[in-house]
Amino acid sequence: MSQPTIESILQEKRVFSPSSEFSQAAHIKSLQEYQQVYDRAKADPEKFWEELAASELHWFQKWDKVLDWQPPFAQWFVGGKINISYNCLDRHLTTWRRNKAALIWEGEPGDSRTLTYAQLHREVCQFANVLKQLGVKKGDRVGLYMPMIPEAAIAMLACARIGAPHTVIFGGFSAEALKDRLVDAEAKLVVTADGGWRKDKIVPLKEQVDKALANNGAPTVENVLVVKRTAQEITMEPGRDHWWHDLQAGVSGDCPAEPMDSEDMLFILYTSGTTGKPKGVVHTTAGYNLYTHMTLKWAFDLKDTDVYWCTADVGWITGHSYIVYGPLSNGATTLMYEGAPRPSNPGCLWDVVEKYGVNIFYTAPTAIRALIKMGEEHPNARDLSSLRILGTVGEPINPEAWIWYHRIIGGERCPIVDTWWQTETGGFMITPLPGATPTKPGSATFPFPGIIADIVDLEGNPVEDNQGGYLVVKHPWPGMMRTVYGNPERFRRTYWEHIPPKDGKYLYFAGDGARKDEDGYFWVMGRVDDVINVSGHRLGTMEVESALVSHPAVAEAAVVGKPDEVKGEDVFAFVTLEGSIDASEELEKELKKHVVGEIGAIARPGEIRFTDALPKTRSGKIMRRLLRNLAAGEEVAGDTSTLEDRSVLDKLRGGA
Repeated sequence: MSQPTIESILQEKRVFSPSSEFSQAAHIKSLQEYQQVYDRAKADPEKFWEELAASELHWFQKWDKVLDWQPPFAQWFVGGKINISYNCLDRHLTTWRRNKAALIWEGEPGDSRTLTYAQLHREVCQFANVLKQLGVKKGDRVGLYMPMIPEAAIAMLACARIGAPHTVIFGGFSAEALKDRLVDAEAKLVVTADGGWRKDKIVPLKEQVDKALANNGAPTVENVLVVKRTAQEITMEPGRDHWWHDLQAGVSGDCPAEPMDSEDMLFILYTSGTTGKPKGVVHTTAGYNLYTHMTLKWAFDLKDTDVYWCTADVGWITGHSYIVYGPLSNGATTLMYEGAPRPSNPGCLWDVVEKYGVNIFYTAPTAIRALIKMGEEHPNARDLSSLRILGTVGEPINPEAWIWYHRIIGGERCPIVDTWWQTETGGFMITPLPGATPTKPGSATFPFPGIIADIVDLEGNPVEDNQGGYLVVKHPWPGMMRTVYGNPERFRRTYWEHIPPKDGKYLYFAGDGARKDEDGYFWVMGRVDDVINVSGHRLGTMEVESALVSHPAVAEAAVVGKPDEVKGEDVFAFVTLEGSIDASEELEKELKKHVVGEIGAIARPGEIRFTDALPKTRSGKIMRRLLRNLAAGEEVAGDTSTLEDRSVLDKLRGGA
């Protein structure tokens, strides 16, 4: 790993404080109150989380022990019995929330649907019974490959209800990527749709499922359930494939929630790693429930009257934690949108805000940068006065995008909640609390109460203020991942062995470089390992390299991230070709298309540079640090003494 550097963009001095009116009505009302809560949690984390677990969630049986920490493996609320689907639905039915809107859905073509808590509960129970009828039992894994429609949330909650861990696979992934994940999770059943709408086009989801399952590609899959969404022609395999609406019709709406052990697996979610094989991040039931519940409640100052909208896809952790589980556990109204800004409707996000009176809007810096390019006239033409809080997620936001968001979308009145977290953390780790925290554009500000974070060097020693270092967490928290599915050693190696234990305490290494300023604000600077952050989505360089090398024309490939104004980073590939094959524009297009077929459109290289050789160390390791410099158009910096052949670098530089 290379030592992170401090970028000039992070020398931000502007400070924005919440209004006194906003602070007075907030859950956490001042920086002083935040500090008191934080200090109390730091002094006794177990007591802090135990009190919240008792007051905020419904339990079938109380725990025997708050935390069993056998580094790096944690168990929270040991012996407790709970069900997250019950916490998201059943417990609200005995209150006035029974007839409150739980889920508002807006489809891309303009269709819409609203489900109250009572209606959502009934549909979840029905689908849970459908799963049972198809032989799905507690512990069986269910793959979900869905568009952004209510059935995606219904299926997740139904799986959780009967104790069948789900693995949601982003609908933009290719058949090959889908197959890899279904095989790794040993999925028994797949839930999909005939297709989904995306930027005025139909994404053929069922077709991709058929390709993934062809020739016994995922041998554990016994049944496929299909939602009719786009009504185009699809193939239905007799005995294997079933229409959702056929099986849902007439099924009982009564399905008691299964009491789950606190540490029973809730879901597997695959995230990219540096070895080419995606990591199955495992989250369990009780700690994840508590952590998503509390982080959303405090970081977005969630009120019963709010219409809350997170624009993520349920295929990512943000959709799990902050479209489905966090909001519904809190009894909130959560909004789900199938569409995205597109040439035919560049103002669609603001139409939705205006139509439903959205109060809290949570999106990615990539989306904000794209919206800036579309122009101010679109948000200015809509009534956005209902907004009271804005949020960002997925990557660090550059200060000028932050200011535009604050000024144009928030009307200079909405606090901005800039959240840092990961698939692995389950929920927000570093975030402002909007009524308490003065914000600095580009900074995620302070750790959430109960999170003990620091910036250290490679030996685990804290670095001085404004010095670049590695972001670590020093104490377990309830929402943390428990392991990599089927590979506990990979979990240990990836997250707990980069930085040596300090004073006998293990440090969770997040893989991000960061600094802390003189006021204690955290500034996250991005990945320090070989993972590219494209539009807030993490891609392993090895995954893309493997896809390129699988093409018969490619001998070797090295992939790095190139800074991109809109995406944050773009995929930049250096490729050497087999034998006498010549580089050409046609081949470049073919290779890009090949990567899309192997992984999905999110991994399409923005640029491919053909080269005779790649810069390697004497031991044969590709020096990606140098390639990142070249891709960014920067001078090659740092030690090059281990470079085997300097002429390779000179040739690449000449082609830059």
